[in-house]
Amino acid sequence: MSFVIGLTGPTGAGKSSVTDVAKELGFKVVDCDKLARVAVQKGSDGLKAVVDRFGDDILNQDGTLNRTALAHKAFSSTQNTEFLNETLLPFITALVKKEINQEFVLLDAPTLFESGAEQLCNEVIVVLADEKMRKKRIMERDGIDETAAELRIKAGKSDNFYIEKTNNIVYNDCELSVLNLKIQKLITKLLEEYQNV
Repeated sequence: MSFVIGLTGPTGAGKSSVTDVAKELGFKVVDCDKLARVAVQKGSDGLKAVVDRFGDDILNQDGTLNRTALAHKAFSSTQNTEFLNETLLPFITALVKKEINQEFVLLDAPTLFESGAEQLCNEVIVVLADEKMRKKRIMERDGIDETAAELRIKAGKSDNFYIEKTNNIVYNDCELSVLNLKIQKLITKLLEEYQNV
């Protein structure tokens, strides 16, 4: 039986701080973004499903996924982002289930609630940050301009979407050392509650 903590929050909020602390505490981190890449590898059923939904102009000439072309279509509207999630999430969830194979697991999943993957979790932690900080992070992380970063933020869910779904909220609004301490305390508390059940 695994103790699984789900980790989610809007893009650019700084979820990697939580994964770093969880690793130090002995958790296996399952990165759903990496599994999403596996789900759309050349020749996969996941890629075929995405092409069926968005068209074959999202493919490179060698049959691999052109991520920029897909992002341009998928983040052009909230509806298209939801289409992408609906199409891909079943393939990602199947891969996730195979990875939950240790006692303590942190499931790093940007679309945790949308995919229904919170049902695989004992607890859920949400990381939130102000929009200005998120925009800066997204631009640096993905090498994109301000307009593209704003599109990604707008395509995501509001803070309230997350706040309504868990009591375990970490606000990424302080120095890293203070943030890490907050995260460590929270994960330790959740572990103790689980072990005392």
